[in-house]
Amino acid sequence: MPRPQKIRRVNSIPGATHFKPAGIPLRVMDEVLVSIEEAEAVRLKDLKAMGQEECAENMNVSRPTFQRILISARQKIADALLNGKAIRIGGGNFEMAFRRYRCANGHEWNVPLEVPAYRSPRYCPTCNSTSIASFQPWELVSAPHRRRRGGNKW
Repeated sequence: MPRPQKIRRVNSIPGATHFKPAGIPLRVMDEVLVSIEEAEAVRLKDLKAMGQEECAENMNVSRPTFQRILISARQKIADALLNGKAIRIGGGNFEMAFRRYRCANGHEWNVPLEVPAYRSPRYCPTCNSTSIASFQPWELVSAPHRRRRGGNKW
């Protein structure tokens, strides 16, 4: 029996979660699903040009595990680009590298996971409001839109 998979740590969720070739209707395209942690691996290694060991530490995984995640992401992205498929980013087994809070006045801020949970903020650092709620950034990512006619995707 394999050991349980470690939860990967992610610093950000992409703002855009869907990409497709121009000029081809989505309903006739195949789709490739890139998980949030795969997108994070590509962001750290290719966009931020970090070393593999540093990337693995950021994601809270071993270096070989990071390599497997990165290879999987690159294969999926290459398949989509070269074979005219849509890319959807979402899902996976991850945790955010911080806890996010919002006050009643709409101000938002992050607290690193290293700060113990029992030390959650008592007031907003911007307006000193004591009405504070915790929320997760992926709650803001909208669900895929359902097509009403002619498509079985989304």
